[in-house]
Amino acid sequence: MTADLLIVNIKGLVQVRKSTPHFLAGLEMSQLPIVENAFLRIDGEKITAFGKMTELPVVEARETIDATGSYVFPSFVDSHTHIVFAAYREEEFVMKIKGATYEQIAANGGGILNSAKKLQAISEDELFERSLPRAIEIIKTGTGAVEIKSGYGLTVKDELKMLRVAKRIGRETPLAVKTTFLGAHAVPKDMSKADYIKLVMEEMIPAVAAERLADYIDVFCEQGFFSQEETEKIVERGKEFGMRPRIHANQLHRSGGVQAGVNTGAISVDHLENIGDEEIEILKGTSTMPTALPGAAFFLNLPFPPARKIIDAGLPFAIATDYNPGSAPSGNMPLMVSYACIKMKMTPEEAINASTINTAYALDLLDSHGSISVGKIASVFITKPMPSIAFLPYSFGSNPVAKVILKGKIVF
Repeated sequence: MTADLLIVNIKGLVQVRKSTPHFLAGLEMSQLPIVENAFLRIDGEKITAFGKMTELPVVEARETIDATGSYVFPSFVDSHTHIVFAAYREEEFVMKIKGATYEQIAANGGGILNSAKKLQAISEDELFERSLPRAIEIIKTGTGAVEIKSGYGLTVKDELKMLRVAKRIGRETPLAVKTTFLGAHAVPKDMSKADYIKLVMEEMIPAVAAERLADYIDVFCEQGFFSQEETEKIVERGKEFGMRPRIHANQLHRSGGVQAGVNTGAISVDHLENIGDEEIEILKGTSTMPTALPGAAFFLNLPFPPARKIIDAGLPFAIATDYNPGSAPSGNMPLMVSYACIKMKMTPEEAINASTINTAYALDLLDSHGSISVGKIASVFITKPMPSIAFLPYSFGSNPVAKVILKGKIVF
């Protein structure tokens, strides 16, 4: 039978697994199976066969790619982004350079409220047109599946608008898209926090659920935003409408975000720049994925999450970008892998596992993404010629991707 696509002479086929029933934790994260001198067969949208070139049966293919000298990876899974937004905030970047803190910028009408004001002023179609290039951008650096949050609307109408745009990106690009309702991202200037929480719980959540716009619910659990108690109350309401929790936790302070995540059965707790031994202990034995967003730590000059301590405690660990206009204006997953190795002392193997299998777990996509496995979606990328997989994080800032295949189709 003729193959749709055959990739041959692959220097190393990375992240090859028969199955991926669960996340990787502790010592498992250092194990990264690679088949050398390999082939990969794709039919339709699925991976149908792989192995060593010496095992390749005689087969015709509609298209063949010679990957001599190159590695083939499963696409990155970016489990935390805010790529639907109206405008960048480079003026705040300059304010930060001059010494303003994140909290000071927010107090002066910047930050999330700045993004909300800009987003509320444009139409749904215009928001899509502005956001689409960012989806294309992340595809070109190897991302094949992505989570997209709301949270810059802060009104019922505009939160729905954001989520509709995120869903449209999933329809009109080859990305696999999961959506998250983050109405509790900040409090609008013209409302009390109590009134806004009531709006989120009584109007926003039912409206989002009525249109089936969100897979998950998130809250910015942080001093000056939403407390642990408020976070738990909001996400429990979301759970009543079928949304799984994932929490912005411990970015600026030890804010109770990890505790809120564990208490509510969140699939992930994200950021963790300010996580302590107590939170690490609380995460043990749970199904909640600790997730680092190293681009935000770098951009805001925050401590990087203690990856070594978390992994050495036997926990799983994931890496995502946090691509957003205020604190992490990059969706470059290879760069996040570099940060993980350089600043968090993760090995290349651990960082690749953290950005493929473990982020796929954090988006309920393990059955279809995160590894080279027969039957999974054929979303992979071919690198430029590289001497080893360690060259990917080593050559930080460069794009290692030569060719992108999503859902079985060559897209770049």
